[in-house]
Amino acid sequence: MRADEVVPLGRTGVSVTRLGLGLASIGGLFAPVSDEDAARTVDRAWEAGIRLFDTAPVYGYGRSERRTGAALAGRPRGTYALCTKVGRLIVPGGTDTQPIWADPPPRVGPRRDYSYAGVMRSVEDSLERLGLDRIDVLHVHDPDEDFPVAVTDAYRALAELRARGTVGAVSIGVNHAPVAARYLREAAAPGPDCVMLAGRYNLLDHTGLDELLPLCAARGVAVLAAGVYQSGLLTDPRPGAPHGYATVPTALARRVTAWHALCRRYGVAPTTAALAFPFGHPAVTSVVVGARTAAEVADTAGAFAREVPQEFWTTAKSTGLLPPEATTPPP
Repeated sequence: MRADEVVPLGRTGVSVTRLGLGLASIGGLFAPVSDEDAARTVDRAWEAGIRLFDTAPVYGYGRSERRTGAALAGRPRGTYALCTKVGRLIVPGGTDTQPIWADPPPRVGPRRDYSYAGVMRSVEDSLERLGLDRIDVLHVHDPDEDFPVAVTDAYRALAELRARGTVGAVSIGVNHAPVAARYLREAAAPGPDCVMLAGRYNLLDHTGLDELLPLCAARGVAVLAAGVYQSGLLTDPRPGAPHGYATVPTALARRVTAWHALCRRYGVAPTTAALAFPFGHPAVTSVVVGARTAAEVADTAGAFAREVPQEFWTTAKSTGLLPPEATTPPP
């Protein structure tokens, strides 16, 4: 499997590459990023053949979308897939702020809004920031924050946008697999085309396998697997590293240590194993990984290209690092 392999996104007319670039980091996730570094990051992804880009209004309070649009300007529009999200409007004095964004734009902030009107306004704002006239994949972002409205009003708006052609595929972006399964079951037919699942189907967390991934496979709903490095914990588990954990739970730290030991035993980089694992499930179409520098993109693309021996996965199961029911990638 190649990072630049282009495949259909489930039952939609959207095409994506196997590897996508998550653009939260260029919005200033955990640490500031300059406009120049943001542009170089997207340029390096393009050079690597990546044609799937995922952003959101809340990423740096509009900054990620603006930088994404600027970096992609002039690229042939039909040659890449752009994803963004709804559920938070970026407004003057917005108070739904998050401490994870470094040096955010002054005097603006997010305001949660999953209403029909709020979603329509969010899409208009995103198109303006991106400099585009359509969005390939539109996620309802964190629908658990206001589930009754997100599964009715927000979905109705997205379904209309899909019917108009403003949106190519309707999706949800979630951090909790049970929320996504409930959304798929309760949304009006035909329902979402896609799920972006962050941090719930990777080497450290397999909860997506309990219900969501089988449901997606049965319904033809494509899955974009994000958070495969568990917010960077797999790649840099040191205390104080920018992985989002103030304190890493002891049991989780032990699992990270065990995975690193297994990787050393078989000569497999932890990043390579993390990128390969989700593709063992037939519902997973692509893996989306964030980067804040061109060098990080190059490292991820290089790790994606390396192979993982089948014995590695067999040992992972026999030692309890993976559950028996997990399907692993072919050799």
